Amino acid sequence: MDDDSDGVRRCLSGGDAATACRRAPGVSVCFMTPARPAASVLARSGARARVAARDFRGWLRASEASFIVLAIAVGAGAGLLSVVLGALARTLQHLLFALPADTRLSAIGQLSLASLAVLPLGGAVLALFSFATRARKRRLIDAVEANALHGGRMSLPDSLVISGQTILSNGFGASVGLEAAYAQMGGAAASVLGGWLKLRRADQRTLVGAGAGAAIAAAFGAPLAGAFYAFEIVIGTYSPAAIAPVAAAALAGALVAQLFGVQPYLIDVASNTLVETHHYLIYGGLGAICALLGIALMRAVALVERGSRQRWLPDWARPIVGGLLLIPVAIVSPQVLSAGHGALHADLAVGASIGFIVLVLCAKSAASIISLGFGFRGGLFFASLFLGTLIGHLFADSLALVAGHVVIDPRNAALVGMAAFAVAVVGGPMTMAMLVLQATHDFSLTGAVIAASLVASAIVRELFGYSFSTWRLHLRGETIKSARDVGWVKTLTAGRMMRKETRATPAAISIAEFRRAFPLGSTSRVVLTDAQDAYAGIVVVPTAYAEGLEPEASVATLATGHALVLTPDMDIAAVMASFDEARTDELAVLSSDRCVLGIVSESYVRRRYAEELEKAQRELFGER
Repeated sequence: MDDDSDGVRRCLSGGDAATACRRAPGVSVCFMTPARPAASVLARSGARARVAARDFRGWLRASEASFIVLAIAVGAGAGLLSVVLGALARTLQHLLFALPADTRLSAIGQLSLASLAVLPLGGAVLALFSFATRARKRRLIDAVEANALHGGRMSLPDSLVISGQTILSNGFGASVGLEAAYAQMGGAAASVLGGWLKLRRADQRTLVGAGAGAAIAAAFGAPLAGAFYAFEIVIGTYSPAAIAPVAAAALAGALVAQLFGVQPYLIDVASNTLVETHHYLIYGGLGAICALLGIALMRAVALVERGSRQRWLPDWARPIVGGLLLIPVAIVSPQVLSAGHGALHADLAVGASIGFIVLVLCAKSAASIISLGFGFRGGLFFASLFLGTLIGHLFADSLALVAGHVVIDPRNAALVGMAAFAVAVVGGPMTMAMLVLQATHDFSLTGAVIAASLVASAIVRELFGYSFSTWRLHLRGETIKSARDVGWVKTLTAGRMMRKETRATPAAISIAEFRRAFPLGSTSRVVLTDAQDAYAGIVVVPTAYAEGLEPEASVATLATGHALVLTPDMDIAAVMASFDEARTDELAVLSSDRCVLGIVSESYVRRRYAEELEKAQRELFGER
């Protein structure tokens, strides 16, 4: 340390270090601190962030309360997405069809031919959008398929494509609803968040259901209907562990939608007839009629879709042709356009004649079939509600004509038909019952709705077995009938369960040679291969030691199981069915060229299946 006339300098040195200096009048102090490369500081910060994120994820996975909070956040986001999607579609309709403010497209009394030219234009725009996003070159997965087969994993880009297609289809006037877009984006947002948090499979599926249900709750302002939609349509089962998060998400979604001005779905129906006990039988008959008509509608959509996929009609041209076919239907009745919100309320508010009801019923059915059959994207949720009101109204008027007096109130019948037909097409008896309850606040009517919905659901399950969403999956080759988790069945394949066969035994050796190679007790079964290394059967070792056998005879004469074999991609359900058919303890797994890959034992397969069932049961009841 040196003193001079200008002041005092004090230097603190720490070896190989960088110098940081502060100067004051007369004093200069230099602090020598060890140098820290920026890269190492960033690396340590990143490591701490990763540890914090991992701890946060672990806390979320371990705490039920935190999962409910997460579901509330997802529900609020899903509600906001529903508001945005609905606003986009309605804005598009108002711009394209020059609609008055606060007027729905389906409530317009008449549209000019020039206005209806928007329909084929919309088909062209949809085809261009699908081409630009390569949507027609890959398989797009919705929330139901994701929960049934993929553990709740959804693609956000694909969900944006589906939602964009739905908004364009609805916005240009095609006879489809926006509910598919609502549920898709609500489920996708939940799936992305659940993937980032690395949730368990059961929690991921619950969160996706909560997101989709919250979106529906926001769209209708009906949290009970949204919650039951999640359970019945998206999750596929009522789970005690899922009740709180799903209900909380639905409430959050409906609240957010109301904060942004979305009004609850209320129907003001002044009924003059009480729902009496004997009316339940009559409404049960209405439910049966709705079931049969719902099956006919779903089959008609599939038939038209198959017919439109002809070689002479390019895939991009299908929605354009569909838009052209919608024009004459819309000229007959503009009520067929879009989902039908405005038409439903108008028809319930004003009593219509039987002739008019039949006309609109046929026209709306045709428009929905054409729209979906020719490639427009959307759902039948609200269209089925609208069609159900027409069927119920027609049913009540027909009974009055036959009996000579009013048997059941037409407006009550319209609401019962609304729910029953929606159950037949979409599924979810309690979903539709809660929708009617929250729309009418009529508990007496809700009992009749439940009765008719259960009848419709039972008949559809017995005669058809699918809802509209699972029917479309069935046409693509899937076998699922609900969103119940069967993905683990698909992933547990023969290739994953087999014991690899590394020792090839030629089928040409004699029994004597076989006995020398495989003494009793060394192994239970041996796989034989021919000269081309192809599968030649299985020999149970003790059978080679039976009395009366010729030692010089070929061991191939003792082989069994030539015909029935397994492939590596067969799932566990197919493997168990093969064992039941073969009536043997072990089966060989072969490649496409019949080379032996391994052996699967029946006892191991049954044990793995029981383990997975027990695991699914624990997850169902929320046991960690």
